[in-house]
Amino acid sequence: MADSNPPVYGESDGTLQKVGGIAGLQSLVEAFYRIMENTPEYRPLFDMHPNNLELTIDKLVSFLSGWMGGEKLFTKKYGPISLPQAHAHLIITEKEKAMWLNCMAAALDELGYPEDVKAYLLPKLEFPAERIRQVSAALHNA
Repeated sequence: MADSNPPVYGESDGTLQKVGGIAGLQSLVEAFYRIMENTPEYRPLFDMHPNNLELTIDKLVSFLSGWMGGEKLFTKKYGPISLPQAHAHLIITEKEKAMWLNCMAAALDELGYPEDVKAYLLPKLEFPAERIRQVSAALHNA
């Protein structure tokens, strides 16, 4: 029987539901970091992260949960967040921004997400990625 009210992107937790809820998001983020670690072109981005990969994964899952309309797990676990400030110590250029987005696209592809998920999610993720890049450029005169 078809769901008469399928989740809608951007409404309530519709985006989170489209990626498979918290379990789907966890799998996506784990694939994202595994690809980042094991793909030579993304490895420099992986090397910018702290050594505690489990914590890094949890932080991204927690952030994206709230960002996708689900429970605001990041704030509950880690307190308030400003993405640009959390990344202020890093030099993020167009290259790192593109690597991050391409790595997420690769994770979505690997896990077989439908085109509509990728078409919605990747442009939305570009907004915070661009803001992080802008703040980095201002701070590091890059």
